[in-house]
Parts: sequence; structure tokens; C-alpha cells
Amino acid sequence: MSEKLISRRGAFSLLGLGVALGFAVPPTVLMTSDADAQAQPIAPAPTAPAPTAAAPTAPATSGMNRRQARRAGRHERREARRNARHERREARRNAREMRREARHGNSLYMKSTKPIKQSQ
Repeated sequence: MSEKLISRRGAFSLLGLGVALGFAVPPTVLMTSDADAQAQPIAPAPTAPAPTAAAPTAPATSGMNRRQARRAGRHERREARRNARHERREARRNAREMRREARHGNSLYMKSTKPIKQSQ
């Protein structure tokens, strides 16, 4: 018999194959005998009624109160950001309108208050 050296790539391939086969067949299936498998009864899934949202079963806990306070804080911050954006937008619109009116000579915005010298 001739000795053949195995490459690192071949060693990792064999290792990966062994791991893959190990995961393909769970060890519990391999270790359970036929007698044990037959002796274990199959239990039906429990059928519990779903809890209704209308009737809370427990009073509010401190964790629930903290969560509600965080949510309320987030809501207030979101509303404040929304209102600030709205106010900035309105200020930009108003300033734009004033500049447009000034260009067309319809208002005193950006007009000089200095008296105009008249040539003689």
C-alpha cells in the first residue's frame, strides 16, 4: 500500500462532509432504540382559547408604564418636529412672497429708507 499525503483542502473537505452528515441525522434519532420510540406516546397539541384584548388579565406593571411613557415621549417629540418643520416651511414661504412682492414694487420690503437725492 502506498502512503498518500492529504492536502489541507482535502482535510477540510472531509471535515465539512462529516459535519454535514452529523447535522443531517440528529443524534437523538441515532440513540433512540425501537422500544423507546414505541413507548413514547404522542401528546395532542393543547387547545387553549386565545386571550381577548378587551379584558386585560393583569394590572399595568411598572414596565408597561415605562413603555407607555417612552411611547408618549416619542409621540410628543415627533409632533414637535413636525410642527417645527411646518413653521419653518411657512416662514420660508412668507419670506419668498415678500421678496417677490419687493421685486415687483408692490411693497416697501427691501426698499431704502434714505431720501433720494434729486439732481438739480
